[in-house]
Amino acid sequence: MIASAAPQLLVFDVFGTVVDWHGSIAREVRALRAEVDAEAFALAWRAGYQPAMQRVRSGELGWTLIDDLHRLILDQVLQQFRVTDFGEAEKRHLNKAWHRLDPWPDVVAGLTRLKTRHTICTLSNGNIALLTNMAKRAGLPWDCILSAEVFRAYKPDPAVYLGAAKVFDLPPEAVMMVAAHQNDLAAARSCGLQTAYIERPAEFGIKQRKDVSPDPANTRHARDFVDLAAQLGC
Repeated sequence: MIASAAPQLLVFDVFGTVVDWHGSIAREVRALRAEVDAEAFALAWRAGYQPAMQRVRSGELGWTLIDDLHRLILDQVLQQFRVTDFGEAEKRHLNKAWHRLDPWPDVVAGLTRLKTRHTICTLSNGNIALLTNMAKRAGLPWDCILSAEVFRAYKPDPAVYLGAAKVFDLPPEAVMMVAAHQNDLAAARSCGLQTAYIERPAEFGIKQRKDVSPDPANTRHARDFVDLAAQLGC
C-alpha cells in the first residue's frame, strides 16, 4: 500500500461497497414471485447497469437518472425471465427495491467511527432520492450525499471525482475514494485521489465469490469499514 497524508474527506461507492445489492434484490424478487430464480434475476438486472449508463455516456440517451435506467433494464429482465403478469404498480414497487438495499453488517458501525475524524460522503451513480431513501431506511450516518446526478456525469468520468473535491474546496489528494471495485478506484487515482479497497467477496452472492486480492496501487486495503476505521486511527 502507498503511504499518504491522512485524507480529510472520504467518499464512498455505494452499490456493493456499502450495501448488499444482490442479497437485497433477490429477497425482494423472491417475495413477489417465489417461482422465479431470484438470485439469477438480481444478477441479470445488475448486468444491465453498465451498458445502460454507457448509453448515457455515449450520448445515445440524454441525462437519465439511475432510477429510470433501472426501470428500463427491469422491463427487459422481466421479459427474459418470462414474468408477464406484473402490473405497473408491481413494477414500480420492485424498481424502488434499489432504495431499500440492506447495508453490510459492518457498515453502520464502521461509518460511525470513520466520521469521528473524517467527513464521510457518498459518491455514487445512484440518484439523490435513491441514496437518501436508502440512508434513511438503513441508518447510514452520512455527512453529505453526493451523486452523479449533481455532476450530470457517471463514474468513471473525472468530473465526478474532481467534482467531489471541488464541492468541499479540497485538493484531490485530500480525498479518499472508498470502494469494492478496482476499476472505480483506478479512475479515482487517475484524478489524484487516494484510494481504499474494501473486500466484499459475496457481492455477487455466495455462489460467485469475488477475487478480493490487494492492488498495491491503492492507499489502503481493508476487510471492511471497521478495519478501515482502525487503519485510519478512528
